[in-house]
Amino acid sequence: MLSSNSEYKSTRNGQVHWDAPTTLAESDYSHTAPTRFHGRFTDCMEMYAPADAVANYLDAHQGWFCRCAQPMKVESVQENAYALTIGRIGSFGYEVEPKVGLELLPPDEGIYRIKTIPVPNYIAPGYDVDFHAVMELVETAATPEVVAGKMTRVEWELDLAVAVHFPKFIQRLPKSLVQNTGDRLLNSIVKQVSRRLTHKVQEDFHKSLGLPIPTKSKRAS
Repeated sequence: MLSSNSEYKSTRNGQVHWDAPTTLAESDYSHTAPTRFHGRFTDCMEMYAPADAVANYLDAHQGWFCRCAQPMKVESVQENAYALTIGRIGSFGYEVEPKVGLELLPPDEGIYRIKTIPVPNYIAPGYDVDFHAVMELVETAATPEVVAGKMTRVEWELDLAVAVHFPKFIQRLPKSLVQNTGDRLLNSIVKQVSRRLTHKVQEDFHKSLGLPIPTKSKRAS
């Protein structure tokens, strides 16, 4: 998770460099136990349509997932799975470009799950990601701006753990500093990616049905 000193200010605040150049030498990773960062996140995304319309859209993820994930790079690796490259992120002069395999499982009694899978022919350089997300569709009563007569809240929970094998120069720093910085960075990145993805999915869904797009105050943050 981390970048060159010239980019330290922005990466320290959790900004993702979507097109930053590769600067990390991978020969300096330590074989000691990794440092683990973990977070649990919850939020929701409002859709101005009945739950069955939202479900039909989510089920057809082969279309919207690749469109809405941009500028992150997405590659289909299985029928229901994708390799997602987040973008280069970092701090303390150390940078990495996380790539994670995500499988979008078919709904089970209205519950959608996304889990981590190995990316074929890829070995992560010095890190490991464990991603588990759950989404539930909750249909609610109509509000005046809902043309379709029903509104659906896509409520989601994410349990995310990242284990990093830091190079020697990072291990010389105080452990508490590295841990606190990594936890803050993980939280900031999840919020940034979630906000961007939520906006694009909402826009894509509502445009596909010719419906008004939720205002900014009603988007997930």
